[in-house]
Amino acid sequence: MATTRESTDSDSLVQPTAGQIFFAAPTGGDTPVIELRGAEKVFGYDDTATTALDGVDLVIERGEFVAIMGPSGCGKTTLLNVVGLLDRPTSGDYLLNGRNVAKLSASRKARIRNREVGFVFQNFNLIQKLNVLDNVTLPLTYQRGLNFRHQQKVSTLLKTFGLQNREYYMPYQLSGGQTQRVAIARALVNKPSIILADEPTGNLDSKNTEIIMDELTRIHREDNTILMVTHNPDLLSYASRVIHMKDGKIVRDIELTKNKAHATATKFVSRRKAVRGHRRSIRRLAGRSKK
Repeated sequence: MATTRESTDSDSLVQPTAGQIFFAAPTGGDTPVIELRGAEKVFGYDDTATTALDGVDLVIERGEFVAIMGPSGCGKTTLLNVVGLLDRPTSGDYLLNGRNVAKLSASRKARIRNREVGFVFQNFNLIQKLNVLDNVTLPLTYQRGLNFRHQQKVSTLLKTFGLQNREYYMPYQLSGGQTQRVAIARALVNKPSIILADEPTGNLDSKNTEIIMDELTRIHREDNTILMVTHNPDLLSYASRVIHMKDGKIVRDIELTKNKAHATATKFVSRRKAVRGHRRSIRRLAGRSKK
């Protein structure tokens, strides 16, 4: 089912160098950060087969804050898992910064995921036997090995979340809001270009929900791309765009034009369009001079 972008008032991948995997497209890049083309995901076989994604076409520009909504079982989490390279589509293409990554090896995906994608889960997924500092340091350890400077970096990051006095607490000693902030800090420690949040406030009260969403807003303003699955319509005020899913399909794709997130996303997109226009002008002039 084809979908179109609506508006509402209701509201080149560069080649990797040594030690580097994939990079977010530069601000002036010509390609979207995320593009799905006819993506399908089927679980099971024959009579037991279940279609979680049914021919999904989706384009997301760098700097967008996209909320994904729909009933349980409609494919929201599966979509997030495909975008985050935790799962691969049964058919169709997934382009990350212009490169088709759908059929890469598991090890290659893991390296890309570690550098480019930050995950925030509803159930936090902290390791209970590690303290806060070690939980947040873990992605750096996977990527670069154990290093004392990593802990110094993490300690500085935790201060921005108001957790400087909780570094040596165990997860069971934290409140729900503090635990979610630790999970977000862990998702950001590698400075990923894409943040994927699956019901990040589902288990939190209204006060902690506001704290977490304010933090995601701050992250978005730093030119990060955020995809957030939610059932809470109150959270749409934080997004620049909302996608509604049903039965594995995108049935509506709406820009939320009257909020700060849309202004932020528009600023990034407008800047890219201006750079693209400038580059095209230079190429045209260069072509004329050769004649």
